[in-house]
Amino acid sequence: MSAPIVLALMTICFLSFGYLGVPVPFSLMAGVFIGALLSDVSLAAIIQKIFDGVDSEALLAIPFFLLVGELMSSANVVVRIANLSVSLVGHIRGGLSQVVVVFSMFFSEMSGSTTADVAVMSRALGGPMKREGYEPAFIAAIIASASTIAALVPPSITAVVYGAVGNVSIAGLFMAGVVPGLMIGFGLMIYCYFFGPSGLRKPRAPLRQVVFAAGDAALPLMIPVILLGGILTGWFTPTEAGVVAVVWIVLVVIPALNRGHIRKIPYDFCLAGLIFSLPLITIGAANAFGWMLAYLRGATYIAELITSIAGNDPHLIMLLMVLLFTVVGDFIEPVPTIIIFMPLVNALTEAGDINAVHMGVVLIATLAFGLITPPYGLVLLMASKFVGVSFAKALRAALPIYLVFLGTIAFAIYFPSVVLWLPRHVLPESVGCFKSPAGTGYICPQ
Repeated sequence: MSAPIVLALMTICFLSFGYLGVPVPFSLMAGVFIGALLSDVSLAAIIQKIFDGVDSEALLAIPFFLLVGELMSSANVVVRIANLSVSLVGHIRGGLSQVVVVFSMFFSEMSGSTTADVAVMSRALGGPMKREGYEPAFIAAIIASASTIAALVPPSITAVVYGAVGNVSIAGLFMAGVVPGLMIGFGLMIYCYFFGPSGLRKPRAPLRQVVFAAGDAALPLMIPVILLGGILTGWFTPTEAGVVAVVWIVLVVIPALNRGHIRKIPYDFCLAGLIFSLPLITIGAANAFGWMLAYLRGATYIAELITSIAGNDPHLIMLLMVLLFTVVGDFIEPVPTIIIFMPLVNALTEAGDINAVHMGVVLIATLAFGLITPPYGLVLLMASKFVGVSFAKALRAALPIYLVFLGTIAFAIYFPSVVLWLPRHVLPESVGCFKSPAGTGYICPQ
């Protein structure tokens, strides 16, 4: 049977099972087995590719980042970060909606997980927002939108997967994600100020209260310093930084701020392992599906179609990739999407002579946007469930917020020098710069 027909049957099988409610990894594997049975690929090779997908040291960073988020939330340490956020922006028009965004900026730099962010914010701020009269649909929309910041800023789990699978500098992706992450954060704050409900504006906190709240949250806020400081100085790899952050929480933060939680730490470890098993099996299945896609030349067909339209224009290539990832991201979570389409991404990155970190940040921002778009919209779906509102109502409330994401993605495409400014100055080798033969400074590709 010809390769295009096999690819079509694989895709139809995967989508059919997905719409029937079958979990993503099993839907993917159903498509893979159909492809193997209709081609000359052995089932043993498929099993090998599943294990190859999870056999990556860089992926070990994921369970530790998940554990950081779980320890912080279950030990109720995040209340201190919420109090700091209130003291900083609670007086601005929008009140608690502004607090949600600032809180997400802080917590995203600890967990790296959008799902952890949406769960923590819904639990910590969803109730207070309801009591202050915010519409449940708006609460779900703003919480879901703010949680996507975790996909961009370090220690983003999505960036870890992208770097591990695509052989792209994870530290470079971390640094390059800061600008679009902040753009989304400040864009949401501007939206809440001008177009969101006014809420109950609190009096401006005096400087003494801000300083007290910052001191109260100092120990948890050391976690981003540990993660970024260790990675940027070269002391830790991302995985080792996650380990050090966990040690800091277990040995310092929890004993100092919530000693009674110490007996529950083993449960947090078990729960983090259980949570990690979900993306892990998806990574293995997606790797097998992506390998079948590459083996049957599916990536080549799509790459040839895109280059026939865009030629070698990097901006047009990225725009078409954003369109493709927006559609795919509506149905599939970011992790399997990255793994399945990485051969295509690598081919088009080379065809357009695009910096690999730049392409990565653009696509990660696109996949973050897909988390709040229909019909799947994982974090918007989670937020609506936590808040207790229908997905349709939350979606209608989120539609105007899409402009923030579309503007950020467009900016990231057309202004690569701004997006790559931080990694070029902090970790120049992560974005392809090399030491000058003269012995001073670095030479960076344009």
